[in-house]
Amino acid sequence: MVKKYYAVKKGRHPGIYKTWTECQKEVNGYPNAKFKSFLTLEGANEWLQTTGNTVTSTKAVNYSDNILVYTDGGSRNHGNKLGQHVKADDKAAWAYFIQTKDQAYTGTAGEFGATNNKMEITALIQALTKLLELGLQDQPITAILDSHYVLDPIMKGWLTNWQRRGWLTAGGKPVANQKLWEEIVALLPQFPNLHFDWTKGHATNAGNNKVDELLNKTMDQL
Repeated sequence: MVKKYYAVKKGRHPGIYKTWTECQKEVNGYPNAKFKSFLTLEGANEWLQTTGNTVTSTKAVNYSDNILVYTDGGSRNHGNKLGQHVKADDKAAWAYFIQTKDQAYTGTAGEFGATNNKMEITALIQALTKLLELGLQDQPITAILDSHYVLDPIMKGWLTNWQRRGWLTAGGKPVANQKLWEEIVALLPQFPNLHFDWTKGHATNAGNNKVDELLNKTMDQL
């Protein structure tokens, strides 16, 4: 039997699914659903990317042969509240969890006065740096994050646009955390088989929950 991948462009949960049964659950009864089957995962991804849907569903794709990377950032600061700013003594931390077939690696650190967004980017930088240290950059890698703040610039082409505009947003404002984004730009080309995926935070993804636990322990110890 030929193996197929089912890409859902418009449905309950857009993404890529391994079986027709899973795909049906996402499109049956959904108004104007759009979906298509492919013989390769790459083809399915390309079809989704033509409309900007580049982040696939973690529950659908088999990543058993990939190195899995989970990253997360967090803060306990007033900056998380609308209209309030980060204070110098507010706690923040980042964490990563790298899972290979036979070994796991973790890293975490914290600081005072940093935003949640800064910690999210820092977590990915630290994870990619660790992968380079381990010599794993050429392996199939899937990075699973819950942060659209980090994923969207990478997956939707915003990084390229920011650079073209001299690190200005579409609205003409300076890009926040520019130095960190520049590190991301320098790191990404070194990973030819790196793919990104989104997962819901603080839910059922064990890897995501692990990095959340790690960074919260770090903040507890600050």
